[in-house]
Amino acid sequence: MMKIPRRRFNASLLGSAALTAAGLPQLSWAQGGTPIEGTHYQRLAQALPASASNKIEVFEFFLYTCPHCYALDPLLSTWSKQLPADVVVRRIHVGVGAMHKLHQRMFYTLEAMGRLGDLHEAVFKAIHVGQESLSDEKAITALMARLGVDTAKFSATFNSFGAQTRIGQMAKLANDYKVEGVPAMGVGGRFLTAPSMAKGNAQALAVTDHLIKLVRGKA
Repeated sequence: MMKIPRRRFNASLLGSAALTAAGLPQLSWAQGGTPIEGTHYQRLAQALPASASNKIEVFEFFLYTCPHCYALDPLLSTWSKQLPADVVVRRIHVGVGAMHKLHQRMFYTLEAMGRLGDLHEAVFKAIHVGQESLSDEKAITALMARLGVDTAKFSATFNSFGAQTRIGQMAKLANDYKVEGVPAMGVGGRFLTAPSMAKGNAQALAVTDHLIKLVRGKA
């Protein structure tokens, strides 16, 4: 996954997502200003190919075990439902260590089975509320059984070549966006922002709104 040995996800990047919750001041741009390139977001040195769907794609890079990703998730879900028709949000589970790579496979298996829509939140809650480690395939399969998933189909998809191919594709995407911490949002193949840059979850979504306008050429 995205050359993690030389760029491990940094706990300080993850932790900064909670700055607003700690009561620190909001950014001045949130009071009528404009997000600053190089501070609140980064522009990719080379733009990525345009989406084949002709939609503006927003990618959320996350880990199921990340508490800040868990805190962002309901805000992201609400925000995504209010977006115009030419914008689509796609979640991308990255891989760091062995357990995260298992969670990656779980995520893309559920995606392939068409079950992310109804089970994504349940998996997050199993880890952060139920304190389940899901550290091996047996534990993951047991959770799927409790969630009403066909475990035979799940296991076959989990261990399929298609799942591995999907992981490789998304690993390349995260690498192309230069993702170094989670949660982070890649926008339109041109920009990257994160709560660690915007100093809060709500601010990061506001920056993402701004970046969507930049991609459209309206700001």
